[in-house]
Amino acid sequence: MGMAHATEPAAPPANPLAIVTQDGTALRAQARHSAAPQAVLWQGENLEVRGRTLDYLQVYDHRIERAGFVRASRVRIVSMQPGDAPELLAVVRFLRDAPGSEALGIAYTAAYLKAAPGKAIDAEPFDALGVMAERLARRASTNRTKALEQALSGQLEVVADYGVAIRSITGGDGVRLCYDGDAFRRVMAMNASAMQKATAALALTDPACIDPGLPPVQLAAFDSWRADLLDRVPREALPRYVQNRLHMREASVWSAIAFERTRSQQPAQQAASRAIDELAAVDTRALVESDRDDYNDAAIRVGASRWAALPVPKAGTNLHIATTAGRPGETCIQLLDRKHDTKAPLAQRCTYGTVWAGSARANAGGTALALAVQPMTSWRELWLFHVVGTQWVIDVLPPADDDPQLGYIEFAGWVPGDRQMLVAREARVNGRFVHRFEIMDMTSLATTRQADKPSSLSQFYRYQDAVWRSQTVSLRD
Repeated sequence: MGMAHATEPAAPPANPLAIVTQDGTALRAQARHSAAPQAVLWQGENLEVRGRTLDYLQVYDHRIERAGFVRASRVRIVSMQPGDAPELLAVVRFLRDAPGSEALGIAYTAAYLKAAPGKAIDAEPFDALGVMAERLARRASTNRTKALEQALSGQLEVVADYGVAIRSITGGDGVRLCYDGDAFRRVMAMNASAMQKATAALALTDPACIDPGLPPVQLAAFDSWRADLLDRVPREALPRYVQNRLHMREASVWSAIAFERTRSQQPAQQAASRAIDELAAVDTRALVESDRDDYNDAAIRVGASRWAALPVPKAGTNLHIATTAGRPGETCIQLLDRKHDTKAPLAQRCTYGTVWAGSARANAGGTALALAVQPMTSWRELWLFHVVGTQWVIDVLPPADDDPQLGYIEFAGWVPGDRQMLVAREARVNGRFVHRFEIMDMTSLATTRQADKPSSLSQFYRYQDAVWRSQTVSLRD
């Protein structure tokens, strides 16, 4: 076929686009300040420019499907030509680390991705998009002022129009907003820098954004995915403080995997040992002050599951426990001694928690036994079997009185010739970190003395259990 000689008419140029730069921008019915506002626009809003009247632009907002006028000083007209892509990227680089401008930064990132040639796009804009989306979700979750509530709500609606998905997670601390991480997953799949991959992996594995309603099988698969993702981050080129963050996150993830494998009767010793090693690899001298809470949280998670790293010793003939299967998913604990076997135990109780049989410690008089029982991934209790009068009693000691989310309490030693026990406790309660060593009266279960260091309590320092001291994570720096 021959070429057509007639020249087809050129397509009319597209209307220019403008991005709203200031929250609370009024979309008015006429080009004057006294005209009634038809809508309130938020930073990052994308507008089609259709004309200009004095200091107003005539625009159409496709998100809310409404036309009107906005002050020209409250928007920026952007060009979508390939030659203008570097200028758009320069703005994205500036806004990436500008708290409060996340919606605006996301709008510029979307403009850059439309303007730039496909071969020129690398991991940088997706890294910036993820960082800004995550920070916006965090700001909206922690906002405590009504003045900002409307603006944040408007910004969330704006970024949703760009395809940025932010979901609600309901947990023990209330409702938290979390970015779904699509941009970060793109970074992990691209030829990105070590820092970009570290940023993406840390965001995608944040424990605060795990849906607490995930079924156990899906949660176990997700934790395995998190561990694999973290292992794919190259470490050599990273600053020490970033390596610390990766070690802390891996410690948390592997402690969860150890607990999940134990629950499904799979070998868990290697996973628990990995968690302990990752926590030990944290260089506390290079720990950023803002990361101290994450370090303590990682230590609590590791401490809760640390018994999975140890083999179960053979039961002795003196005071000890035996476990049998109860109802589906249930473990029954029997307290035994030389004179009482499984047919006539001293005491018995069943639990749906994980029973760490290797943690059982009896006192010299054979009147008490301490046992670690873990009902949840990051929550471990201490069960105390002891004689009260002529009866054996089982008391359950939780890490904290409320908020069962993150914590453990563990046996640390017996005080000879007395009804006292040494315990160590770590927990996160209503956002506050609790870390202390206690002398507990077994009769009343009351703490008689406590301190933040064992050396501050003479009885604790003198009678602490040697095995506990060699294995606990509560004595870290």
